Amino acid sequence: MRFSALCRLSRGAAAPLAGRKGTAPRRGMASAWGRWEKQQAGGALGSAAGEIIQSSKKVLASLQKGHPTFKPTLAIVQASDEDLVQEINQNFAKEIGLHVIHISLPQGSSEDEIVGEILRLNEDPTVHGIALHLSENACSSKILNAVKPEKDVDGVSDVNLGRLVRGDTYNCSVSPTASAVVELLEKLVKTVDGKKVLLVETCGPLEASLQCLLQRKGAMTMSCQWKTQQLQSKLHQADVVVVGSTKRKEIPVSWIRPGTTIVNCYPDFLSGEHGYGQDVKYSTQSAIDAVGPLTIAMRMENMVKTSERWIQSQQYREWNLHCLKLQPLSPVPSDIEISRGQSPKAVDVLAKEIGLLADEIEIYGQTKAKVRLSLLERLKDQTNGKYVLVAGITPTPLGEGKSTVTIGLVQALTAHLNVNSFACLRQPSQGPTFGVKGGAAGGGYAQVIPMEEFNLHLTGDIHAITAANNLLAAAVDARILHESTQSDKALYNRLVPIVNGVREFSSIQLARLKRLGINKTDPGTLTADEINTFVRLDIDPSTITWQRVLDTNDRFLRKITIGQANTEKGFFRQAQFDIAVASEIMAILALTTSLADMKERLGKMVVANDKNGQPVTAEDLGVTGALAVLMKDAIKPTLMQTLEGTPVFVHAGPFANIAHGNSSVLADKIALKLVGEEGFVVTEAGFGADIGMEKFFNIKCRASGLVPSVVVLVATVRALKMHGGGPNVTAGAPLKKEYTEENLQLVADGCCNLQKQIQIAQLFGVPVVVALNVFKTDSHAEVDLVCEIAKQSGAFDAVPCNHWSAGGRGAVELAQAVRKAASQENRFKYLYNLELPIIEKIRIIAQKVYGAKDIELSPAAQSQISRYSKQGFGNLPICMAKTHLSLSHQPERKGVPTGFILPISDVRASIGAGFIYPLVGTHDNYCTRKSQRTSHTTQDRSLLQVQGLKPSPPFCQSFNAN
Repeated sequence: MRFSALCRLSRGAAAPLAGRKGTAPRRGMASAWGRWEKQQAGGALGSAAGEIIQSSKKVLASLQKGHPTFKPTLAIVQASDEDLVQEINQNFAKEIGLHVIHISLPQGSSEDEIVGEILRLNEDPTVHGIALHLSENACSSKILNAVKPEKDVDGVSDVNLGRLVRGDTYNCSVSPTASAVVELLEKLVKTVDGKKVLLVETCGPLEASLQCLLQRKGAMTMSCQWKTQQLQSKLHQADVVVVGSTKRKEIPVSWIRPGTTIVNCYPDFLSGEHGYGQDVKYSTQSAIDAVGPLTIAMRMENMVKTSERWIQSQQYREWNLHCLKLQPLSPVPSDIEISRGQSPKAVDVLAKEIGLLADEIEIYGQTKAKVRLSLLERLKDQTNGKYVLVAGITPTPLGEGKSTVTIGLVQALTAHLNVNSFACLRQPSQGPTFGVKGGAAGGGYAQVIPMEEFNLHLTGDIHAITAANNLLAAAVDARILHESTQSDKALYNRLVPIVNGVREFSSIQLARLKRLGINKTDPGTLTADEINTFVRLDIDPSTITWQRVLDTNDRFLRKITIGQANTEKGFFRQAQFDIAVASEIMAILALTTSLADMKERLGKMVVANDKNGQPVTAEDLGVTGALAVLMKDAIKPTLMQTLEGTPVFVHAGPFANIAHGNSSVLADKIALKLVGEEGFVVTEAGFGADIGMEKFFNIKCRASGLVPSVVVLVATVRALKMHGGGPNVTAGAPLKKEYTEENLQLVADGCCNLQKQIQIAQLFGVPVVVALNVFKTDSHAEVDLVCEIAKQSGAFDAVPCNHWSAGGRGAVELAQAVRKAASQENRFKYLYNLELPIIEKIRIIAQKVYGAKDIELSPAAQSQISRYSKQGFGNLPICMAKTHLSLSHQPERKGVPTGFILPISDVRASIGAGFIYPLVGTHDNYCTRKSQRTSHTTQDRSLLQVQGLKPSPPFCQSFNAN
């Protein structure tokens, strides 16, 4: 019989167990299996396989003791009609505790089909090893190298062969057939050192593996084919002959030198009727019986080793970060010149340096990569690092530089103090980027690079939000149109069509029926009234709150009329475009904790009320799945880097007025795992501490369950002067002397705002470090005064910073202060209990955070609060939509206004995101501020930069992200 399917040393060694034409019937295999079992009982050569099985069983048991949920799985891909070795594979695997799945492809499958199946298994996280059972002709290099090296249990990939040649046997799988041959030879001849070993017809990976293993043990190897002219001479010279395929029949037994050891898998190797003489040390049948089971045993041993390496790969990896060198110039060049003057690392290199696995990133070009959420499961037992929030004093047109501080701080921590750190930033909107404010990549020598990639498009998340938002808006209007023009029967046929003679409810429709109290699953059993209830949402057009969005400042789309085409049959209404990042979907992206959570939140989004006053959701419209599919990539954070090569996550960009103004929960969670227990994650809150920080604590921290360690409060001498009564500033105009000359009294008066923001942070029990961004016009006395007042007001420390001009080196003192503050006792607490009534929660924020005397609700606001409470939304946190330019509702009131009544003009809800947002100010003032949003062209902005001035938002620009 031929034992090819069990143990042959095949041409190319696609797998040591590859089948070929003429393979023996199953009874031959069963016979060999029976002989092996007898050898086991009798302690023959075959017992080596048994020893390997038992050893592997112990190793796996030890692994699973520490990882009880781990289930190692070997996938065997077969593309022929032969199935002669599955029984032995299954028996050995079962004995060890391995799970085997068998993928049987049709005989004659193309190379691309086989590669496609291999690539699928490569990406399957439940499969830990892959073996191939293919015909000899199917064993192409393309197929063999399609197997991911870390899953290649048969050692056939070039990567594994290369590691073997280099001697890196710990990180590679060695051909089980080659290992079995060497094991048998050592038992037969004791040592191969100094022996001449002839390899006949052992090509490809098998030949390379045998040569490497044998030569490493001191043997001299020769290779030849059956058709080699010098075959007889080579056979006579050999001490050992290893046969890799069936021989030509005309080769006689006399060619074999007496005393030669033969490892052979084919009984027709020797011709004639002479049989095996006593001088042939090792019979063909014995070789067959031993090589086959031993090869499979060693494959299983490789599988256990692969599993061991896989478990180790899932553990937290120490960082091996190589930071980029900075050579700051004076005077400091423009931001774009600095960005383009630094060569960033390739993002896959950065990912590897910080412990990300190759299959955990999706690369976008050279400098950006999405990070998969599977990392959270891999590192679920890893202790989180320290969590730092960067907030600011009440913003002014002069700018405070929170983003710059965030970047400078992580550059100082990692590049200069050798502490793991991650910055987590919001993605900027094209609205502010092409408007007055500009981009959000930081500035000077504290930037995210490349700047253009960061500020424009990035990886398309905002475009995905735009598509999902507008899909839902289209569904709302289409549903109203269809319900107004069609009968219940026609609607029912559209919603639940007959497909191939069968009418079935979808899962989302079954869920809607359940919410309606209709406990039926057969579409044919609904009554006329039930059909009416099911098909009609009865949306009241006057209550629609869901608007279309566009990520561009286009003032002519703020009010539009839709539905004017004849095909809309007279259904038209007034609508509007909002900016894309104001979409509730953006807020959901920033607050979600998983793909399932995001889908649930998307379904809860309220788009309107029906004519009975009940909320209509995206789930009612049946579009939740479509929205989730559009957002499936956007949910993954984007990895970038700073000027000094430290890692940055850019993810989500909700505004800080009608939303909470923070980057994503998922980015923070992933970063906290990656930095390790002693590392730092630094994230930024929009606007001043009274808005962005308050929402970070009361909304984001509730959603994430994370506890902040430190608040870094950013201030500048110039901004404090404005809060102290300094003159107004106009974007593009030269600064007045009050801001360029020393004025200690103006600084001291303005520090009241800094003191108030410190007190706000202390309401939450988190230590505060003040970061004072230093400008060249600041005097030493002014800087010292601010730092002293900050410490006297309760700040843990106050530190001047020069990272804008010096990079991370200019923020080392700040980094040291943050590390010390993070070691302090943390008494974090929320400001209010969610169970309180909506009005009371609004009042607590107004009085304790803003300093208001009380609140005043308009009739519309009171009505909405009553409606939301009745609808079951009363337990949501509050997200105040208020001007960022003052602690009050009046942007012109700087410093610390007191004694004011905070007017609430309206109250709205983002149910999917999970918060209620009151609109602060009278309705007229709110609309005026909203209409005063302006945009500067790129040409305008360039002109300001040429004049050496930084464009800043005007007071009334309340709705641009800061």
